Amino acid sequence: MGGKKSNHIRQALRSVGAVRSWQLILILIPLAFVAATLLRLDHLRMVELRAAVIEADEANDDTAIQTTLTALQEFVFTHIVVNVIEHNGNQEIIFGTGPFYLEHQYLRAANAAIAAAEAKLSSDANPYGNIYSAVSNICRPIAVVNGWAWNSPGYLDCWTSELAKYPASDNLEVNLTADVPSTELYRHNYASPLWAPSWAGLAILACIIILTIIVIRFLIWCILQIALLFVGRN
Repeated sequence: MGGKKSNHIRQALRSVGAVRSWQLILILIPLAFVAATLLRLDHLRMVELRAAVIEADEANDDTAIQTTLTALQEFVFTHIVVNVIEHNGNQEIIFGTGPFYLEHQYLRAANAAIAAAEAKLSSDANPYGNIYSAVSNICRPIAVVNGWAWNSPGYLDCWTSELAKYPASDNLEVNLTADVPSTELYRHNYASPLWAPSWAGLAILACIIILTIIVIRFLIWCILQIALLFVGRN
């Protein structure tokens, strides 16, 4: 009886070894290189699309900004985009674009809000004249020299200190800054899926399937070898 069981186990071992594991490994290695290459190409394409958004922002073209943002978003959401970013001095691997800002679009919106405040304040009756114009003439040259944006702490501190010199301007700072948009509205960070049905995703899936087969074959082989030892003793 033990001899029959031993023969069955040996037959199972031969069937497991019908396709050699080294043959699967020979397929897995180049396939892994193909998957890595496709991931690299997807990363480069994301960088290209993100650069197009930045260029549209620098050109002050809102239509182009929206078009390029849509193209970038659609690509990232349908591909596996592996990216390396710096966070607090450390390199981190993420899936997606990483944060980027539309600085020029923000500055245009901030300047428009300040211009609207200027137009409103210029008509205000004040014993000191147009306070906004007076403070602007002092703070704007300082901001240009120091490279301050209109929402920089140094620029806002200059406004606060100069406005404090005018008793009639107690609430002026609130009125001036209330309509300046938040910088978060111009911050974008698109995350990609961990897996997507793209060429890179299909190559990765094939690698996982082959690797799983190799592992399962090895486990089955180990189990059958152990079973053969027990049967042989009986």
